[in-house]
Amino acid sequence: MSQVEPASDDLSGPAAVPGADPDSSVELPEVDVADLPGGALAALEAVLMVAESPVPVERLAAALDVPVPEVSRLLEELAAEYRGERDGRPHGFELRGGARGWRFYSAREHADVVGRFVLEGQSARLSQAALETLAVIAYRQPVTRGQVSAVRGVNVDGVVRTLLARGLIAETGQDPLSGAALFGTTGEFLDRMGWQSLDELPPLAPHLPGVEDVASLGLQD
Repeated sequence: MSQVEPASDDLSGPAAVPGADPDSSVELPEVDVADLPGGALAALEAVLMVAESPVPVERLAAALDVPVPEVSRLLEELAAEYRGERDGRPHGFELRGGARGWRFYSAREHADVVGRFVLEGQSARLSQAALETLAVIAYRQPVTRGQVSAVRGVNVDGVVRTLLARGLIAETGQDPLSGAALFGTTGEFLDRMGWQSLDELPPLAPHLPGVEDVASLGLQD
């Protein structure tokens, strides 16, 4: 997926109540979203705009005090609107649901210009070594560093650290025979790819693909 984090990531949530003890429980205000301008649809947009990570539909429903099926319907309606299916006008952002929930993202078509703005001309694309390592982990998980190194034919310690730091992989346990750490992909990886589960990994021949097969999916930092 060609993806750069949306500008909405930089927005902060509601301000703290002046004088309130941050360790004490805060009484939530009573709100009827039907009375707000734009109703539940606009309220849903407002909540998603301040979300710093994907939000499960159940949490959105609780925040709006609206049934989950209705929130799911509204999310699909908003997603279609931002895709231009209602007014025909392309938008620079989109609403997508992933393994961990729903979130605003910059539109794939504008990833290059957004990347240039955010990174001041430096490419955000994962290196070839990182893509190859991520491919091995995605298709062979759970897998140890040693097993990944055996497939790639090089030491992957540094690349694994990079993928861990970017949240694309995580330790999932220990190998019962060697005691080495096992690695697998994360919900962040699925969200970046726009997938709900690993079942959506492209079907492959018995051997792993070349890096161009993974790079063609457009994954970016």
